[in-house]
Amino acid sequence: MIENSLSPAAITDNLETSFIGRKIIYYPSLPSTNDVAKLKAREGAPEGSVVLAEEQTAGRGRIKRTWLSPRGSIALSIILRPGPDELSSLIMVASLATVHCIEKVSGLKAQIKWPNDVLINDKKVCGILIESDVKGSSVDYAVIGIGINVNLKLSSFPEITPTATSLSHELGRDVSRLDIIRCLLVETERLYLALPSGDSVYQEWRDRLVTLGKKVQVSSGESTYHGIAESVASDGSLLLRQPDGGLTKIVAGDVTLRQ
Repeated sequence: MIENSLSPAAITDNLETSFIGRKIIYYPSLPSTNDVAKLKAREGAPEGSVVLAEEQTAGRGRIKRTWLSPRGSIALSIILRPGPDELSSLIMVASLATVHCIEKVSGLKAQIKWPNDVLINDKKVCGILIESDVKGSSVDYAVIGIGINVNLKLSSFPEITPTATSLSHELGRDVSRLDIIRCLLVETERLYLALPSGDSVYQEWRDRLVTLGKKVQVSSGESTYHGIAESVASDGSLLLRQPDGGLTKIVAGDVTLRQ
């Protein structure tokens, strides 16, 4: 069994970043890393600060869903201060960084389901929740919360086994959480800094989406849509071709693939 020290010193030692992960705020246990990160951001924590917990007791995902984060998983939140034009691209940065680090460290092939669920063999291995504080035309801060099922024993949580998996379950062995975290911080910074230079992040994210070209059901607010997930816009919105031929742009929602 791999035992990692997730101490700030172990994470930052020779970390190849300029600002993301240079400050690690570590807790043995927290209800939610995002909640603490938002508080730290309001208190003036520098961009790139990371809130990390060995476990979350009240983790949450998108659409107010519960996210399990027992010991053996990764639960962290990254404080960023993007420009308004970059805010919508953070879902692309976060999901691509996660896919890259999973593939580099574990060798497993990962995919993205719109907008930012990371899958292995069609089961969810990572949840991402981005929260921000926007005042007028400026972004005060954004927090990227990332939860990865690394060494999660699925037999202990039978309620999630139909839809979720973990790296250790897929490989049959434990994976270094320290290696995943260090790689994740490096990849997040690289992709984040690439946002102003062009469309490369958007294009790779789009090409990684397993949703495109599939029949889907999309729940968005009080509405439910059916059709073909045709494409995605550069702001991350899903373009859905409905049965009547109309094209609907969906900014936020939950996608279910249909047979």
